[in-house]
Amino acid sequence: MSTVPRIQTTAGRLARLGFVDGARAERLLGELGPETAGDLGLLDSLVATADPDLALTSLTRLAERDPGVLGALRADPGVRARLLRVLGVSAALGEHVVRHPEHRRLLEGERAADRPSGGELRAGLLLSVGADPDEAEPRAAGSGTEVLSALRVAYRGRLLHLAARDLAGEMTLAEVTAELSALAGAALEAGLAVARSQHPECDGVRLAVIGMGKCGARELNYISDVDVIFVAEPGEGMDETQAVRLATRLAQGMMRACSTATPEGSLWEVDAALRPEGKAGPLVRTLASHRAYYRRWAKTWEFQALLKARPVAGDPELGGRYADTVDELVWQAVGREGFVEDVQAMRRRVEAHVRAEEAGRQIKLGPGGLRDIEFAVQLLQLVHGRADPLLRRRATLSALAALSRGGYVGREDARALAEAYTFLRQIEHLLQLHRLRRTHVVPESEADLRRLGRALGMSADPVGEFTTRWKRHANQARRLHEKLFYRPLLAAVARLPESEVRLSAAAAQARLEALGYADPAGALRHIGALTSGVSRRAAIQRTLLPVMLGWFADAPDPDAGLLGFRQISDRLGTTPWYLRLLRDETAVAERLARLLGTGRYVTGLLLHAPEAVAMLGSDSQLDPRPARALLAEARATVGRYPGDAETGVVAARALRRRELLRTAVADLTGRLDVEQVGQALSALNDVTVQAALDAAIGKIEMERRTPLGTRFAVIAMGRLGGLECSYGSDADVMFVHAPLPGTAEKEAAGVAHAVANELRRLLALPAPDPPLLVDAGLRPEGKAGPLVRTLASYAAYYGRWSAPWESQALLRARFCAGDADLGGEFLALADPLRYPAGGVPDEAVREIRRLKARMEAERLPRGADPALHTKLGRGGLSDVEWVAQLVQLRHAWELPSLRTTRTLEALRAAVAEGLLSAEDEAVLAEAWRLASRIRDAIMLVRGRAADSIPADVRERTLLSRALGYPPEASEDFLDDYRRVTRRARQVVERVFYEN
Repeated sequence: MSTVPRIQTTAGRLARLGFVDGARAERLLGELGPETAGDLGLLDSLVATADPDLALTSLTRLAERDPGVLGALRADPGVRARLLRVLGVSAALGEHVVRHPEHRRLLEGERAADRPSGGELRAGLLLSVGADPDEAEPRAAGSGTEVLSALRVAYRGRLLHLAARDLAGEMTLAEVTAELSALAGAALEAGLAVARSQHPECDGVRLAVIGMGKCGARELNYISDVDVIFVAEPGEGMDETQAVRLATRLAQGMMRACSTATPEGSLWEVDAALRPEGKAGPLVRTLASHRAYYRRWAKTWEFQALLKARPVAGDPELGGRYADTVDELVWQAVGREGFVEDVQAMRRRVEAHVRAEEAGRQIKLGPGGLRDIEFAVQLLQLVHGRADPLLRRRATLSALAALSRGGYVGREDARALAEAYTFLRQIEHLLQLHRLRRTHVVPESEADLRRLGRALGMSADPVGEFTTRWKRHANQARRLHEKLFYRPLLAAVARLPESEVRLSAAAAQARLEALGYADPAGALRHIGALTSGVSRRAAIQRTLLPVMLGWFADAPDPDAGLLGFRQISDRLGTTPWYLRLLRDETAVAERLARLLGTGRYVTGLLLHAPEAVAMLGSDSQLDPRPARALLAEARATVGRYPGDAETGVVAARALRRRELLRTAVADLTGRLDVEQVGQALSALNDVTVQAALDAAIGKIEMERRTPLGTRFAVIAMGRLGGLECSYGSDADVMFVHAPLPGTAEKEAAGVAHAVANELRRLLALPAPDPPLLVDAGLRPEGKAGPLVRTLASYAAYYGRWSAPWESQALLRARFCAGDADLGGEFLALADPLRYPAGGVPDEAVREIRRLKARMEAERLPRGADPALHTKLGRGGLSDVEWVAQLVQLRHAWELPSLRTTRTLEALRAAVAEGLLSAEDEAVLAEAWRLASRIRDAIMLVRGRAADSIPADVRERTLLSRALGYPPEASEDFLDDYRRVTRRARQVVERVFYEN
């Protein structure tokens, strides 16, 4: 660095040297006096600070209070460097040394560079409150403002001494955090001495203060809450109840001594929320009470917190016994019931509660932040520390080094992550030193970024260099789970080119089990099969799998996800685009992992059409295709096989399989709501029926060698008619035909029956596709009646024999396939029956209600829980649909808005027409949507249709996860369904049965 020829330089020259406001710097330098005129060392030292303007401002103020400071700086270059570096980073410590100029002498002399011992720090802070450090239970001179202010002044003097050595580069990060932790322990000891002076009646009670979190791990920040737990024992002649009561007074007094605001500010908050039962539990417990709680009630996160537990103040013997007690329990936590679920919940808590606008600048809670790294290291300690005592370390960096030495994480990965962690902690310290405020958000202003960069030794382009390095480390840490959790698993089963220490099979299985894999041995076999060998395919898999294993672990069923991935990879492994797509398109690989780990339905579809993985690459590819385009493609597909109906329909069913996959993926990724899913599936079924009908007609005509001789139409009924199909829905239909002129009615009937039967046969042929069963059971006379009727036959039957339930069923009737004109004629025939003039008569209403009651009593499967059956249960689909249909039967004759085949549309129309309150409609619609979503999710998860929420806890958890609930919330899901359907049933009782 160049120097200037004399101190009285121009403002422009000062600006070029690093001052932002050159004119102001020139004025302040002049105020320091003529003796600084030739002090080139002073100017050089100012220019070398992180913020020369801030350092000069604080120095000028200090010189006003302490004129001797300039001479001290000239006399001792070490003092000059230490003090000015502090003043250039910390406005708050600059303010402190101006208020207490005698503290700059802490930076003078031979001992200024020495690191004080914990005993020295303890003694110094106890003396500041008038307590004798040599007493077994030191007592302060008082508890008033003067004593508390003295504690704060002494604490900040020690903080100044520490920051000066830290910013001068004389200490490692571990040494800085250890001294900060020791200083916090000394302050707690002094606070306890203050509490004893305030509560002399507490003499004799034994109280130990256990440091938790960063304080316990000796990795405290400059400004942080200090996490503690209190443990007490009775003294001689004292019972346990009395001891806890008195110890609680001492603990509360100690907390106030540290956090109370004074003219010298406060120290920090003492947070005891990590104690058993949290803030709901007693502040102080005996050792026996702690032991009993941890053995019976503690959750995994509490054992994770106890990894850091260390006695820091109070009774050292009692604190040591507490540490020994919990140490026995911590390392058995991995074997406790619910460990995996607790771990998953903890991971979500790590990732949650970050404000969106700060997420990219949050170095603590953001993705790849400090908390993320600390959590990962602690989890690996819990998993492997049970069998390996060498991993039982409190501090993050020492634990990471132990994990690396033991082969539990890769050496290079551990080194890189330690560098990232160290850099992020350095940023955290610099952020907090500036104002002595608790913050973890990287600022946006250029001046702040410049100060950070220069404090870290970046001089050429401090803003650019700092931003680049910070982003690099943050991105490196974001790959945390790949680096720490999954990469070594590959080494356990595959020969990797790197010289990695191999995890044992037992350690690998323990890790997989902790991460949520129910069959870790099977998972290892799959990993080995995918990654072993020297082929390009295996090499790409070794790159992919560490990341994908993490995504599988986040999915509801990691084992199913990994198995499905292996099966699909086996099918497509030699296809050049497949692995390249997954490697190069991270979003595709992540989406595939989550889909495969959610349920069997998507996996089954992909196994029979693995090339459809390509559609995962674009969100627009997941939008349902227009029905017109699908119909054109399906008819063209069938048309390519004019003499082979079976092959044509197999091809059309393959098209349906592809579109089912598209819809399922869009459903599971939240791109479609349940109504849109129903419409997409119903339109797809319409297309499939039409394609099969084309093939059936073509075959019959070829066999007869003559045109059909009758018009033919398929009428959609039930959920197909209502455009409300689920993944497992049959196609409920009725068949109608109309003989063409010149064709005898008997001949036409025979042909029509042949077409209908052939259509059903073609769609039921064995094939690797989800079946579409055609059910004509809603036709007149049911299965005892003819499969196909003419329009005249339908008219005659409905005119003479029709029952109220058939009018109700016709509310869903909709043209599906075949002759559209004939379909329209049938619907015109049905309209007077489903929308009867004057509304359905009262006797018919009573019959409908009786039928509904009988269905509830008789059609519910044996053993089914009425509260959990989504179709026929209380407040389920049937309840809501019958309410809508009764409104339609009564009023649609005069209100055209009610003439719809869709349930929710009918309910909305009823509200618009004043027939149903908006509140009742909202309750019914919520129940219908939830029940429909559950039916869809059951199919997606299990790969087969069912109407009841599963009783098996694991299956119910998988189902609730597919519906968006967190892993531990399957009971919340159950409670939500019961609550929603209970409210719906109350509306049904009032609107359907009573009104």
